[in-house]
Amino acid sequence: MTLTDKTGAPVVVVKLTDRFTVGVAEGVVGLAAFAERDGQRVFFHTEVANAYGGRGLATMLIAEALKVTRTDGLRIVPVCPMVAAYVDKHHDYDDIVDKPTAAILRWLQGE
Repeated sequence: MTLTDKTGAPVVVVKLTDRFTVGVAEGVVGLAAFAERDGQRVFFHTEVANAYGGRGLATMLIAEALKVTRTDGLRIVPVCPMVAAYVDKHHDYDDIVDKPTAAILRWLQGE
């Protein structure tokens, strides 16, 4: 499936070792960073360059990242406020979302 943003421009989401990136014709313009532990993918930071705001890129990035996470058989831990807001609105992920715990937050600080 080809992704397009609100302007109709093609969008590419790529999974790397520790992040998903979102790109447009000009190159990579955003990311959703994660760390994995014990069958969980902990999303701790998402950003899109200010110049590309309002195009729906962060939403598309998070949606694709969560789809891949489900396919990878991992649970989602939304530490990042943007990912947390997304899963609060999209209940189709309720079955694989774990709330961030103090232990997870301490672990993240050590990563």
